[in-house]
Amino acid sequence: MTIYRATVLDTPDDPFTGGRLRAEADAGLLVHDGMIVGRGQFAAVKAQHLGEEVVDLTDGVVLPGFVDTHVHFPQVRVIGGLGMSLLDWLEQCALPEEVRLADVTYATGVAEEFVRSLAAAGTTSALVFGSHFAPAVGVLFEAAARLGLRVTCGLVTSDGILREELLTTPDRAYAEGLALADRWHGTGRARYAVTPRFSLSCTDPMLAACGALHSDVEGSFFTSHLNENKQEISTVATLFGLRNYLETYDRHGLVGPRSVFAHNVYPTDRELRVMADRGATVAHCPTSNAALGNGLFPFRRHRAFGVHVALGTDVGAGNGFSLLKEGMQAYFSQQLPGRKRYPLAPRHLLYLATTAGARALDLNVGHLGVGMPFDAQWIRPAPGSTLDVVLRNARDDTDALAKLFALGTPGDVHKVWVEGVPVLGPTLLSAG
Repeated sequence: MTIYRATVLDTPDDPFTGGRLRAEADAGLLVHDGMIVGRGQFAAVKAQHLGEEVVDLTDGVVLPGFVDTHVHFPQVRVIGGLGMSLLDWLEQCALPEEVRLADVTYATGVAEEFVRSLAAAGTTSALVFGSHFAPAVGVLFEAAARLGLRVTCGLVTSDGILREELLTTPDRAYAEGLALADRWHGTGRARYAVTPRFSLSCTDPMLAACGALHSDVEGSFFTSHLNENKQEISTVATLFGLRNYLETYDRHGLVGPRSVFAHNVYPTDRELRVMADRGATVAHCPTSNAALGNGLFPFRRHRAFGVHVALGTDVGAGNGFSLLKEGMQAYFSQQLPGRKRYPLAPRHLLYLATTAGARALDLNVGHLGVGMPFDAQWIRPAPGSTLDVVLRNARDDTDALAKLFALGTPGDVHKVWVEGVPVLGPTLLSAG
């Protein structure tokens, strides 16, 4: 067994319903076979387990591994395309790059960059928007398995609107998705997510095929985009002639507790009510919403209807893999005046980046309590850096957490573990 000595911050209970930030300045986490089997003040844990290895992480802060609920694997190399609306960005940046993943050698390189970027940002679990090409989805699963990350992913499907190279048929989408799910769903830490790109690029038969696959692959997840942009919403309404965007998915059994919808900037009350009743999650992607000019996420309305919300980076429309950055952008956007705003505290930001995502993905991760896997990150800023200075002068634990979100970057993430196994960082020195 190993005792990790550290300042530990986590949110085991939902702060939107009264949960508090759990903070211990000199905690001892007792880890056995990757699982946390004891937690308390370090002196007490040490006294009960004399002779066990101690790993000293007191120079910094330990947080749970982040959980990203919306991130695009093929778009790593097009991060930073600014000055465009959603549909223009897709046409000029995202889709040309996604075509390149037809080359499995190219896709393999992108997959390695992608999973290492997740780990470098402290992300240990992710719901990943895959590729339109089945072999590329396969190499993403392989790369995640080699590194040890928890990845839920699937084949992206479309049969209209997009570039010809990215289109498929409902029958082929079902067959290729089923083959990928047979190979990867439930293998190690991998799980399958049925993933139509969005209703804008999918006919009703394609969404029916997605519904059939979701039903046939037991325990699969569903993810897609919803209500991201006004032009997109208007076009979907014209194509389907339904009351709202969510119905394009709901009529095929695709709205449920294992469904995660990215964005939802312009929901109707009916859509929010259905999502709450079915237990679906919204992946809030604040930097992407701002970069593409999509609008202000109506956090207050989601909370009023009881819709579960977690965070997503939306790489590559989002400008990086760090959920610290996404949390800070969520905070900024909710500080703007207006009826949609819902002021966020540091404990909300940590919850959205960890436990909320774990709940969305039905994962037993997200905090660092007894019985949980040791999925964790050690944030250790460079000595003398601004983050180092302000952390050492923080008023209290809440203030320290605020400073982590305000100033933290992947460059401050010193080491990352998944189930007790390091996936990022230098070799740790043990101290007796």
